[in-house]
Amino acid sequence: MTVHNFHIPVMGIGFTIDTPIKVAQYGISSVISLVDDFLIEKMREFHCKILNIPFVAIGKNEDDFRARRITSYLNLIDKIVKKKFIELRASSFEKGSEIIKYLEMLPDDSKLRQVYNKMLQTKDNETVNKMQNWLKENLLVGSIDVNIMTKLDKTNFKGGKELSVEYNDGHAALRGFALSDLNSSIVLSAGINTRLYSYLANFEDFYPDENGFIKKRIILKVSDYRSALTQGKFLAKKGLWVSEYRIESGLNCGGHLFATQGYLLGPILEEFKKHKEELIHLTHELLVSALKNRNKPFCDTPLNFKITVQGGIGNSKEQNFLLNYYKVDSIGWASPFLLVPEVTNVDQNTLRLLSNVKEEDLYLSDISPMGVPFNSLKGNTKDEEKQALIERGRPGSACPKKILVSNKEFTKRAICTASRQYQNLKIKELEKKSLNQKEYKNFFRKIVEKSCICVGLGTSTLLVKNLDTTVEGKGVSVCPGPNIAYFSRVVSLQEMVDHIYGRINILNEKCRPDMFAKDLDMYVDYLRKMVEESLKPLKEKQIKYFKSFQSNLQEGINYYKSLFSSVIEESKSVKDKLIAELKYLENKLSCISICET
Repeated sequence: MTVHNFHIPVMGIGFTIDTPIKVAQYGISSVISLVDDFLIEKMREFHCKILNIPFVAIGKNEDDFRARRITSYLNLIDKIVKKKFIELRASSFEKGSEIIKYLEMLPDDSKLRQVYNKMLQTKDNETVNKMQNWLKENLLVGSIDVNIMTKLDKTNFKGGKELSVEYNDGHAALRGFALSDLNSSIVLSAGINTRLYSYLANFEDFYPDENGFIKKRIILKVSDYRSALTQGKFLAKKGLWVSEYRIESGLNCGGHLFATQGYLLGPILEEFKKHKEELIHLTHELLVSALKNRNKPFCDTPLNFKITVQGGIGNSKEQNFLLNYYKVDSIGWASPFLLVPEVTNVDQNTLRLLSNVKEEDLYLSDISPMGVPFNSLKGNTKDEEKQALIERGRPGSACPKKILVSNKEFTKRAICTASRQYQNLKIKELEKKSLNQKEYKNFFRKIVEKSCICVGLGTSTLLVKNLDTTVEGKGVSVCPGPNIAYFSRVVSLQEMVDHIYGRINILNEKCRPDMFAKDLDMYVDYLRKMVEESLKPLKEKQIKYFKSFQSNLQEGINYYKSLFSSVIEESKSVKDKLIAELKYLENKLSCISICET
């Protein structure tokens, strides 16, 4: 159960690494990245010192150090949150107290908020005391959730010897969470990894009991209904229940982008709304059968799950429409929270960049060694650091953490395409080719464009905490979604929550597009770029793919025409503006020529 209808998704590697200890006591759920156990160990030491808790380091040469570091850190976070929540519940009902801060951030229509408001109007002391006791008993703590990118599951070595599969990055991170004390969820993102998914079945905390309670719940970040059904059934066959399907816009979000084949957010949500009961029935049937076969307890009553959404939401109208029309359970607010120092770890330089960002400063990049499009911000210090190395004739990173190693083009053991080793080898190969100056520059740029984001996305935390950056350097990567262009000032947690619930407005004066229209616009541009950058003549398979993509976008436009004209509750002038925007984007789509020549 939750008291808020929004959550804070994972951001980068370090931006939300200790966010739960800043927001969970107020009933707000957030997500920690489990990518970087070196950073996690530094953060454990940092918080132990603050709280005068004895710290015993877990060295990288110790057995199963990655999983043990993660377990120890999560247990520490859990203890800190529980302590803060107990202190909050014990605080007095006085202006400025922690419990008042909790209650005043709640949505206006919540039962807790309504009782609190009634208490403020009540003059009888005995009744007030009863209300205060009821409020304290019904406060809920936010969830300390974690995230694993399923594709980050590299093989690890010890003493030059390859370790078995359970010591891979993803498996070790999963084990670290599974063996922790947390009663929370793990968000699995970046697509299905059957080997990693199967590993979940080794831990009892992921199984439901006879009442349907699951201590450690599974959240799947999905791009469409088909993906949800496939992954949900796969896990159900192993006796594992998906407690939440977290839908994210394929392009209108921060970080790595996993675009659909032209399926837009609105139609995707409509399909989930329409088929939710079918999804419950199909997966629960498989779940019960699997649990019976494993002689595990099961609940005959179909279990429920949440449907949540994130990516580009910017105001309370959009928040409420998603909650009320599509019946989603929670909305993810990510990038705007980068401007809330109370919540995220953003260094002062990056905070200034984000506060002054213009739409043209945000771009879809190819800097990620994963080979996946990555939303980025011009002028970030990691890119400046990268460019300085290129100009000195030493392109590439020293690759101190080796999180994104995956390429075996030149070596037996995988290396990272952002590393100095790979880029030097690739440039030497390039120099042997008979290319003209223009062709050489183009290929050279593509090689050196890759950036060491596995370090850059965590460095901001070290700067904020004044921790040593000798290994990492001081370059910071930041990956906000396009929505950040419409937020231009640093705000408090209270202000951001009040904005989410429509009590105040912190958007700047730039003309912000509707979230669905923005999603569509980005997909049209994405298709145009793919077509333009494809080698001509196009192959039959490419033509078929692009035309299907274009057709799916047109179907999405038709859906939005109906939605904007008959469902969305807006004035005639606003609706007319939305329809005009759709017509413009429809024309833009029709101008994309998909042919062989």
